Amino acid sequence: MDDQSKKTALRMIPYGIYVLTAGGKDGAVAAATVNWVTQTSFSPPLVALGVKSDSGVYAIARETGQMVLNILGQGQQGPAFTFFKPAQFEDGKLSGEAVEWATNGAPILTSAPATLELKLVQVVEQGDHHIFVAEVTDARLNRAIEGRPDEAVLHMKDLGEKVFYGG
Repeated sequence: MDDQSKKTALRMIPYGIYVLTAGGKDGAVAAATVNWVTQTSFSPPLVALGVKSDSGVYAIARETGQMVLNILGQGQQGPAFTFFKPAQFEDGKLSGEAVEWATNGAPILTSAPATLELKLVQVVEQGDHHIFVAEVTDARLNRAIEGRPDEAVLHMKDLGEKVFYGG
């Protein structure tokens, strides 16, 4: 396989940008920017997420079975880059972002236009990112969405010409 062709072809897959958050039983919290997300079922509502298996959010979500997918909107490049690094919870904020608490114990970024509370159903352990299959247990809109909802989402291409995740 030609490595450059593989990288280019995989980078042609469009990605939205999200922040996955989880709250631990001991009060610990974690968050990470994720982009491998898709809906897999209408009834029950299920999503699949690729989560880096050595990340803090992976460990807490795997332990508790609960998490929140914070759907970033247009113009939210700042939070996307912030959560590429391990999150810090101090002064009631998660890496400087205001939060509220979901009923499942995970932090909700109040600046995100929409959030999904998730319950872990299954983990597929392959590669350096494992696939979480999770049921949507609650959904929240933090502000009105105008136009097509899929056009309100921050996309990987919005992070700049040099930012890629595929390949």
